[in-house]
Amino acid sequence: MKKTIAVPVTAGVLSSHFGHCEIFYFAETESGKILSERMQTPPEHEPGLYPKWVKAQGAELVIGGGMGQRARNLFDEQGVAYIVGGPAWEPRKVVEAYLEGTLQTGANSCDH
Repeated sequence: MKKTIAVPVTAGVLSSHFGHCEIFYFAETESGKILSERMQTPPEHEPGLYPKWVKAQGAELVIGGGMGQRARNLFDEQGVAYIVGGPAWEPRKVVEAYLEGTLQTGANSCDH
C-alpha cells in the first residue's frame, strides 16, 4: 500500500519546530521503500494553515521534531497521522528509519 510521508525541514534536516520550517520533504513509499521524493516550499506561515496544506499535498503521515497542540488537533481532523520528537537528520534518513522500524523519537520540542 502506498503512503506519502511529509517531513518539515530547516537547514537541510528535520525541523525542530513544525510551524517554522523552510521547506517540506515528501516521500511516496510502498512496501518499505521510497518510490519518489520531492521538496516543496509551503505557503507563508499562518496559524493552522500547514496541516491543511500538507494534507492537500497527499501526505498521510508527518514526522516532525516539535509540533504544537493546535497543529496536532488539525492533523487529527484531517485524518493525517503524525510522529513528534523526530531526530534532526536529513529527511530521507528519517523516512528510511521509519520504514525500517528503527526510528527512535524523543520529546516533543514544542510546548504550545
